[in-house]
Amino acid sequence: MFHEVTSIPWKGNELNMVDTPGHADFGGEVERVVGMVEGAILVVDAGEGPLAQTKFVLAKALKYGLRPLLLLNKVDRSTVTEERCSEVESLVFDLFANLGATEEQLEFPVLYASAKEGWASSTYTKKPSEDARNMSDLLDAIIRHVPPPKSSLDAPFQMLVSMMERDNYVGRILTGRINSGILQVGDKVHGLQITDSGTVKIEEGKVVRLMKKKGTNIVLVDSAGAGDIVSMAGLASPAIGHTIASVQVMTALPTVDLDPPTISMTFGVNDSPLAGQDGIYLTGKQIGERLRVEAERNLSINVIPGMSDAYEVQGRGELQLGILIENMRREKFELSVSPPRVMYKNENGQKLEPVEEVTIEVNEEHVGLVIEAISHRRGEITDIGPVPGSVGRTRLCLTCPSRGLVGYRCVFNSDTRGTGFMHRAFLAYEIHRGSLGNVRKGVLVSMGYGTITAYALMSLEPRGQLFVKPGMETYDGMIIGEHSRDTDLDVNPVRSKELTNIRAANKDENVKLTPPRLMSLEEAIGYVAFDELIEVTPSAIRLRKKYLEVNKRKSMSKRPKE
Repeated sequence: MFHEVTSIPWKGNELNMVDTPGHADFGGEVERVVGMVEGAILVVDAGEGPLAQTKFVLAKALKYGLRPLLLLNKVDRSTVTEERCSEVESLVFDLFANLGATEEQLEFPVLYASAKEGWASSTYTKKPSEDARNMSDLLDAIIRHVPPPKSSLDAPFQMLVSMMERDNYVGRILTGRINSGILQVGDKVHGLQITDSGTVKIEEGKVVRLMKKKGTNIVLVDSAGAGDIVSMAGLASPAIGHTIASVQVMTALPTVDLDPPTISMTFGVNDSPLAGQDGIYLTGKQIGERLRVEAERNLSINVIPGMSDAYEVQGRGELQLGILIENMRREKFELSVSPPRVMYKNENGQKLEPVEEVTIEVNEEHVGLVIEAISHRRGEITDIGPVPGSVGRTRLCLTCPSRGLVGYRCVFNSDTRGTGFMHRAFLAYEIHRGSLGNVRKGVLVSMGYGTITAYALMSLEPRGQLFVKPGMETYDGMIIGEHSRDTDLDVNPVRSKELTNIRAANKDENVKLTPPRLMSLEEAIGYVAFDELIEVTPSAIRLRKKYLEVNKRKSMSKRPKE
């Protein structure tokens, strides 16, 4: 999930627009683009009203002094009435007030739209006239309410890099909004970085290509001025957060403060017996280079080299890191990944842990299941009540440690039969809330190498739920199922039926197995325990023990948990 940039001409003006993701795990995308714009459009579903992620994105915009416009979308639906729109406006106003909006920000204009039908209106309507079925009212409102950029064309050129891409022909492409001055193809520029010792010059070079997004197309331009969002090529070292400026300028622009990472995972070389059969990029050097490139273009991810070709990757949540793992898997990487670990702090002798603000909306019959699960994960409910505009739906607001929410999304979807809604956002570091309740059972661990047989699985089914099916390959230490008890159990899934020369009626009965639970990457990340790893290959996702040899596992299990 990345932000997208475009520009459109309108009545003699050029409107630069940036679309950002709304999920809290990708808050870095929101934080680094707020400095590129002078206003914001808050899009709210007229039927559902403001959701939990609306609060997260809006808080970022208000923090940096932007004046949002409210756009109520989907007003063409039969369930949306003028009274409902008024209720949503009141809910949005309350949200602005709760987030500490100024008097100027509270006086936001309201527009009504149907993106599906391609129109927006300054007054409530369901069927505008034919000549009004366009976005003219929205674009006019942007011209009226969003101030032009406060920058000077006469000042020396300066630009803060907000986005970075790579091209095989021109090298690194840096995107940002020009803060001041004019930039032309062939100009000499240099990159500046703010360090603890002051501003440091990174690299000097010449602009070889200048590009701009117009509509859905990228066009080459010869020059651009203050306020324009452009992409330039010519420098190989500057990255996101650095300043590109004329050679006579030695002052770097201030960077945006990012929320701290709360989750870390260790990426390492796949050392299982089945390694190297699917992927192309297998070595620690190749994995480290890919992670370094990701850290350069995504400021909310930190990569710290570890021991023996392992890298600690820090991010906002398991969803963000899960998308990185999935992208690497599709790029033909093979790697082993540790379970997510929260990042603790110590202040004044007290252990602090990241706590998240969680908003949940479920049907009334599922409230008990959700509250019971949250209590095991050290969650504390702060508010509970009906969802405005919905019948039979309940909203729960709570705070919960990040470690308690790891893996809960899959459990939540199962408990609510897919009808629940959950949003998470980092709140603060608070005092450690104690150990979690028992949220997972033991596992069935393979102690054989080879092809899994239906005959062996038939006798293992009563032991628990299986994660594999006949014909799959297995090895010592691979997890093939969940035990029905709290302890791990070593089993042999490759045992085959012994052949005899005695014929008997019903000797070869048909083997009928329950369909296995085949885990997705997201489920696997939330399922693995501290002594387990995820083996990720282009064609398979397997769970395994960190130590494959059974005696090694027994000796390591006697050590205290983290």
